[in-house]
Amino acid sequence: MKKTLITLAVLAAATGVAQAQSSVVIYGTVDAGFVSERGGVNGNVNKLDSGVASASRIGFKGTEDLGSGLSALFVLESGFGVDNGTQDKAGSIFNRQSYIGLSSKTAGTLTLGRQYTPWYNTLSKVADPFAVGYAGSAKNLFPSKALTRTSNTVLYTSPNFNGFDADVAYTFGEKAESNKIGRQIGASVGYSNGPLNARVAYNTTSNDTANTEAGSARNWLAAANYDFAVAKAYIAYGSNKGNNSAVANNAKENADGTFSTVNSFNYNTAAYSNDSNNILVGATVPVGPAGTVMASFIRTNDKARTNADADQWAVGYSYALSKRTSTYASYAKIKNKNNAGYTVGNNSNVGTGDKAFNVGVRHSF
Repeated sequence: MKKTLITLAVLAAATGVAQAQSSVVIYGTVDAGFVSERGGVNGNVNKLDSGVASASRIGFKGTEDLGSGLSALFVLESGFGVDNGTQDKAGSIFNRQSYIGLSSKTAGTLTLGRQYTPWYNTLSKVADPFAVGYAGSAKNLFPSKALTRTSNTVLYTSPNFNGFDADVAYTFGEKAESNKIGRQIGASVGYSNGPLNARVAYNTTSNDTANTEAGSARNWLAAANYDFAVAKAYIAYGSNKGNNSAVANNAKENADGTFSTVNSFNYNTAAYSNDSNNILVGATVPVGPAGTVMASFIRTNDKARTNADADQWAVGYSYALSKRTSTYASYAKIKNKNNAGYTVGNNSNVGTGDKAFNVGVRHSF
């Protein structure tokens, strides 16, 4: 009995050391709501949708202290539909994020795997008062289809220097014919201090194929928000140059990785522009101890011959029932011009029409 007690004491001590040096956390979000869409070619659509405000997901993240300010880390994150219980991308497991890396308090963080692009992090965390969710998601008009996440990516994030930080990403195309095919390079630099948060991001994607040198898609995004206490103001400007630089969020992705327009309305959708820009102005306003009003206006200006412009107006309200649970409602309307084919979606789905209303509940753990 005495030997057993000594053994248990040693194991307990060893376990305590291991827990102090490393940790694994299970986290996630469960989000579902009622969505009503209007104006599309298929008429009115009413449905129960998953991931309206934030994509429903479950994930695992861990760190291990390696000493001397160095630590190992990993993230594995899978998306799913609350409405039907299926994976949001069939045939995949950790389709949202899957990466491993090393982090130094003095030298920064280097991660390898499937990750968000610097451009998309700027859109979601700095530019959009809806945080790319709800009916007012900036993804409805900003060209996020091919710029959200990239596989086979090396990402470096610098430490914070007096409010300044930067990141650089390189995505391998992994094609035998040429290193350029499918290659993406992205970067951003930002400043965050007190009420001000500002960032500039850039992304370039090669359009080359095995037989053709086709140039690249180039996307710039500058964004800032400022907290006046009574309200937080947002502004963003994006510039998109080159073929595939302005692929809409509702585009159809083909088997070969190219994108096709979708005729969501009673006309043939205009081809995607190779020269366009986006501008966003918006605000969030706290209402009482737990409520937040969100509003934004976005304009897409197609400077190519088709001149397929679009405007989006959006308003929303979120009420925090607790630190982890909230309810919400939002509405957005898009005005398409010259056969532009943008649709009002939300965080997880692209939508079917030019107007949408949603109401739902979100819980994080």
